[in-house]
Amino acid sequence: MKKIFLILFLSFSLHSIAQPVAIIPKPVKMELKEGSFTIDRNTSLEFDSKLSNLRNTVSFFSNFVNDVSGIRLHQHWKNGKKIYLKIRKEKVVGDEGYLLSVTPQSIVITANDPKGIFYGIQTLIQTLPKERTNAALQIPSIEITDYPRFQWRGMHLDVSRHFFTPNTIRMYIDLLSAYKFNTFHWHLSDDQGWRLEIKKYPKLTSVGAWRADRRGILWSQSQPTQPGEPTTYGGFYTQEQAREIVRYAAERNITIVPEFDVPGHSAAAITAYPFLSCSGKQQTMITGGIYPKDYESTLDVGKDSVYTFLENVLTEVMKIFPSKYIHIGGDEVDKSPWAKDSACQRLMRKENLKDLDELQSYFIRRMEKFLNAHGKKLIGWDEILEGGVAPEATVMSWRGESGGIAAAKQHHYVVMTPGEPLYFDHYQAGPEGEPLAFGGMNTLKMVYDYNPVPKELSPDEAKYILGAQANLWAEMIQSETHVEYMILPRMLALAETDWTPLPEKNYDDFYNRVQQKFREFDQEGLTYCEGNFNVTFVPGSRNGKLNVTLQSEIPGAQIYYTTDGSYPGAGSILYNGSVNIDSSMKIRAVVVQNGIVKSKVPSQQSFVVDKVSGLNVNYQFPPSTQYMANGINSLTDGIRGTLAVNKYWHGFAGNDMIATIELPETETIHEVSAGFLQRYSDWIFLPQWMKVEVSDDGQNFHEAGKVKNDISPEEMQLLIKDFKIDFSSVPCRYIRVTAKNLGVCPPGHPGEGKPAWLFADEIVVY
Repeated sequence: MKKIFLILFLSFSLHSIAQPVAIIPKPVKMELKEGSFTIDRNTSLEFDSKLSNLRNTVSFFSNFVNDVSGIRLHQHWKNGKKIYLKIRKEKVVGDEGYLLSVTPQSIVITANDPKGIFYGIQTLIQTLPKERTNAALQIPSIEITDYPRFQWRGMHLDVSRHFFTPNTIRMYIDLLSAYKFNTFHWHLSDDQGWRLEIKKYPKLTSVGAWRADRRGILWSQSQPTQPGEPTTYGGFYTQEQAREIVRYAAERNITIVPEFDVPGHSAAAITAYPFLSCSGKQQTMITGGIYPKDYESTLDVGKDSVYTFLENVLTEVMKIFPSKYIHIGGDEVDKSPWAKDSACQRLMRKENLKDLDELQSYFIRRMEKFLNAHGKKLIGWDEILEGGVAPEATVMSWRGESGGIAAAKQHHYVVMTPGEPLYFDHYQAGPEGEPLAFGGMNTLKMVYDYNPVPKELSPDEAKYILGAQANLWAEMIQSETHVEYMILPRMLALAETDWTPLPEKNYDDFYNRVQQKFREFDQEGLTYCEGNFNVTFVPGSRNGKLNVTLQSEIPGAQIYYTTDGSYPGAGSILYNGSVNIDSSMKIRAVVVQNGIVKSKVPSQQSFVVDKVSGLNVNYQFPPSTQYMANGINSLTDGIRGTLAVNKYWHGFAGNDMIATIELPETETIHEVSAGFLQRYSDWIFLPQWMKVEVSDDGQNFHEAGKVKNDISPEEMQLLIKDFKIDFSSVPCRYIRVTAKNLGVCPPGHPGEGKPAWLFADEIVVY
């Protein structure tokens, strides 16, 4: 009822005022002038009728106006005011740019290409209401010069983990188009499902698109389909449905890039056709995150029959998707079956391939050669760099930016899509009070602040960055409303990152425009996240004393906090500067906006004050740059780690944690503890053991104590464990803490044999 009232209120208020100007992405140049253009029943659209490729855009805008107002725009009407669409031959704003001029008498959109005309129309639409109204359709007088910063402006959707209907796909495309994205990356196959009809191989969908229904069970605990168990959960797109979606997208300036993930993540295809695997054994469909021992998800790249299969599949795919790019995945390949497979070993000897990485590179190059012969380009995840990248391949950098940097330096084109901040399956707020997400935290501001061009690249190398893309993996997402919630409003932040010149970006201004878009989302019945109302705790130190800064990404909001554990509110302490941490305490804080507490639950952080608080930490093996927490001294900043992997943890890939702390003076100590994280699905394991050594001079250390881990590395439950060592009081000046990395992921793990992560948080000394 409240929603209906809001919509009616907005509709009636529009009788007297025009829609506010809240254009996203922000145009390159915009000047607001006095007056407005009113669309009425005498308004006509004028365009060169010889330009048939403008007709879709004309129909698109005409249908929108009719839907919201009942007004049917005339074409080439002598009377009334006019909207002109003009194609200009001389290059002014590029293929996707446009010039928009709105006066009380006319609207003129000028572009070099019909794509630019369409984007100009989308800008007009953003100034109008989004649902049926009797209000006058007023567009403010405005002058705009606009064109995109990047040529690849993408969003991804995984339909393998959970199938989404064609209507959901069209909804997704509509949102992309509205905010000037031009690429839809459609992830159509993975271990849990094959989603496109391939006529030559019907079992890909009759078998590979269906699995046992495990809804209501956590993804990480979902057991595979059992022999004889009904396979009722799934679905696929017929080729005709896919072609219709491609047409629908093309009418909205969206290119669909299909992905078929090979040679790894291919369990669904192998279940349908066992000859594709190294063993050739029959297996059932995977339903979630549990893989039985000896289960195969990797194609046997030593067999010619596998290449014949892939070439036949891609031949049908290329007839459906006109995109110049075909995405072949290439990520997270379990190469261990290749080491024991006779066909793979023969191929390696024949081609003089020195290791399994080069075997994967051979596979990628062979796929690229086939695609190139058919006028297509290969694109894959950054693992395709392993063993040597294919000559003309384009790389999607998802494991941070390092893969993209390496590819650009080799003059390969790159799409930046790092997990932080562009994985939209991660939380954007909370996580308390939020729908279940895969993990991590990528907030609206994190997305907005992202710059796809790494500082490590020279201007010449930076030219190889095509743009940025966000990925929505669907392990935890089963419904259209959940899809909407995870991308809104974060995709608007990415839209501006990809389109708007860097000097023109301003988060506070963007945030205010997003608030106006929320009203439109309500009108359209879309589900969205209202914002990240968490308080961020940023620890610091001065003269060896801890302090903490409280931050919110909500412009203009106030923060109220308590230090006694009580529930904070607008009557608690108003934050106005850093808080000194003089003793162990718990700070709880909320964001207050316009006098209303907006935080669903208080943000809270415990602080530990001990003998090493605020002191410097020296490492034998530095932590990964991907997991630096709050800086190199995060283990002594007083903040304990949480289950969120990207906050407050130092991560070590394959290496031990060997940390040395120098005390200001000799102290007597009797207890040392450190916290560690186990997150099986993210390849993070507890250490095998932890030991403490002490020294007077920093050179000669002796062991004070050691404790072994008593939890199996196969434990899948997320947990934090404190390793604590008590010993007789000893005086010392230096303390060295060593935590033994598991080394590699254990047998049966998806990353079996690959470097394991060790995550450490606070070192506490008494």
